[in-house]
Parts: sequence; structure tokens; C-alpha cells
Amino acid sequence: MRAALWLLALFGVAVAAALFAGNNQGTITLYWPPYRVDLSLNMVVLLLVGGFVTVHAALRALAALLELPHQARRWRVQQKERAMHSALLDAMTHLLGGRFIRSRKAAVAALAQENALAAAGESVPHGNQLRSLAHLVAAEGSHALQDTATRDSHLQRALDDAPARGTALELELREGAQMRAARWTLDDRDADAALEWLAALPQGAARRTLALRIKLKATRLARRTQEALDTARLLAKHRAFSPTAAQSIVRGLATELIQSAHDTAQLRRVWDDLETAERNMPELAIQAAQRMATLGGDATQVRAWLLPVWERMVDLPDALAEHHALKLVRTLESGLDALDAPWLARIEAAQQANPRDARLQYMAGMACLKRQLWGKAQQLLTQAAHQLADASLRASAWRHLAELAEQRGDEAAAAEAWKKAALAR
Repeated sequence: MRAALWLLALFGVAVAAALFAGNNQGTITLYWPPYRVDLSLNMVVLLLVGGFVTVHAALRALAALLELPHQARRWRVQQKERAMHSALLDAMTHLLGGRFIRSRKAAVAALAQENALAAAGESVPHGNQLRSLAHLVAAEGSHALQDTATRDSHLQRALDDAPARGTALELELREGAQMRAARWTLDDRDADAALEWLAALPQGAARRTLALRIKLKATRLARRTQEALDTARLLAKHRAFSPTAAQSIVRGLATELIQSAHDTAQLRRVWDDLETAERNMPELAIQAAQRMATLGGDATQVRAWLLPVWERMVDLPDALAEHHALKLVRTLESGLDALDAPWLARIEAAQQANPRDARLQYMAGMACLKRQLWGKAQQLLTQAAHQLADASLRASAWRHLAELAEQRGDEAAAAEAWKKAALAR
């Protein structure tokens, strides 16, 4: 449509020019004494148009001639800029490909090109970012080559070219350089230096997933278990790990924290600092109870921590793993001497509600044994000894049955029970 309109307009101009030129009888007379020149108006118009075109073309040609030196200089600068960017791309490509020596050489070449441009007064607008990035690539290659001195030199230059109060891109580069420095020092097994680099980050950058991952490794290396646990919780909230992996990491750190408690007061503080979901983990509750018993703490506190795990085992037998249930039984068994009446009633009620559970039969039998109910203890332990899958509990049941037989004076039954206890191990 546009082409058709242009064509119609062109025809209109041609018709108007033809009408004007064809019927124009005007003349222009030039007097140059003693001469007189008569020219038609059409000729004068053509001469004016032709003169204008000629002068314009001459001026354009002169301007192009005068611009040639500037164009040549601009072309040389463009070639140097292209060489600089090409060298930086080569450096990054070699770095990804594991060619660290070539990567460092290419990064140094990019820096040389940039310095040459700056010395010639043709610095690129993004020179600071480019220099910082080139220094970081060179530092990364030097770190891979275990050239610490060269790495630290390039790192410092990268930080100098990315000031703390620069543009947004310069700030991002500085934060990235600090994170890489923390990672490098962590690779050198210097956890304190890595944490110092992370502490120098702005608050927003310090809470990024990458920074938190580095901090988790550094705090674990530095044996700062509480700080590592807090970092692992943040990573779990950021979904940096799968739910299973996050739970495993948090559980491991919490277990380490519990085992590092040196007295009962410190253990209580550790337990109170745990989150509700962590205190509901059976393995952590059992670990805390065992540690409290080892430190000679209050048996009532031990049983209070074990109560949720016990209720889970009794109410939902399949919800608690077998090894956790066995640890629970062993921990409760170690404190049967100080077991109060509510717990004895709780064990008895659980055994009656689940008469086929060998673990509950064993616990009820041991509770009766502590209360000197010899007949009922023998009955329950005999039933449990034939059904228990765990070798240590089965051997313990036969051993106690042997002791009961010796108390009754039944030497044959005692010998048979001792034999089965020995074979059960």
C-alpha cells in the first residue's frame, strides 16, 4: 500500500513539473556591461539545482577526505577492543576446559590490550568490570595451579578495580571476588580466613545460597557446630538441598552438638536451642537421653525426652525404624533401676496392648525383674527370647533367664539358658 502511494505521488510530481516546464515562458536577463544574456527560467532552475548538487558532492568528498585519519584510528581501536574481548573469551573457555595455564595467559593478554587502550587515551567504558573479570579468571587459573602468590595478587587487583562504592555491576563483581576468595581459602583448609571473607560481604550477599554453602563447609571445618547448624537451617529454608539431604545434615550437626556437651547444663541448653522438628527426630531424642545418662543427669529428664519416641513406637510400630526402637529399649533398660511408677505402668499397658511385640515383652519382663516379680518376669522374658530379632537383646533375655533359673536352683534350665545366651551372640 505504501509503495502504491509513493508511486502515485511520484506521478503527481512528474505531471506538475511537466506542466510547469512546458508552459513556462518566463526568461531571466543578466546584464554584464557591455553584455546582456537572456536565459529561460527552466534553464536557470536546472543550473541552480545542478550547482547545488555539485557543491554538496564536493563538500561531502572533502569531509570524507578529512575524516580518513579519524576513521583509521577508530578502526585500530576497534581491532584492539575485539582482540581484548576475544582474549577474555578464550581465557574463560580455557578455564572451563581445565586448561589453566592457557586461561591465565589469555587473561593476562586481555589485560595487556586494555592497558594499551588506556595508555593511548581510548579506554573502554566498561574497563573496570573487564579488568576485574580478567583478574578473577587469572586468579582462578592460578588457584588451580596452586600458585598462591599470583592468585592473591590478581585477587587484590580485581578488588581494587571493583570498589565498594562503585556501580551496581562493580559491586556484583566485588561480591563475587570475595566469595571466590572465601572458596579458595576454604580449599586451602583455612576455615578462619574463609569466614573472614564471608563476614566482609554485605548482609544481602551473605545470605545467598552460594555464600551459605561456603559458610556451612567453613564452620564445619572450624568445628563451629552451632554456627554450622544455623547455616544448615537457612540452607534448608532456601531449599538448597533436597528435604532428605537437609534433614540428614541437620541431624548430623545436631548429633555432633549433643555429643560435644560436657555437662548436663550445657546439654539442656543445646536441647532447648533445637527447633521443634529437630526435637521430634527419634535419633536426636535418643542421643540426647543417652548423653544425659552418660553425664549422670536427672533420670526424669532422660525419660521425658524419650517419651515422644516411646509413644511413637507403641502407637505406630511401623513409623519408627527398627534400629531406633532398639536404641530406645537399651536406653530405657539402662535406667530401669530409677524407673518411677508411671513409667512402669506405661510399659505394662503398652505390652498388654501389643502382646506380640517382642521388644515390649522384653521391656515388661525387665521391669518385672527389677520389681522382683520373678514369675511374671520369667514368663515375659521366655516369650521375648524366642521372638527377638536382635542378637544382643536375645542374649540378654537368655542371660537373665539363666540367672532366674540359678535362683530357683534349676541347674539344668540355667545351663540351657546360658548356652542359648552364648549362641545368641
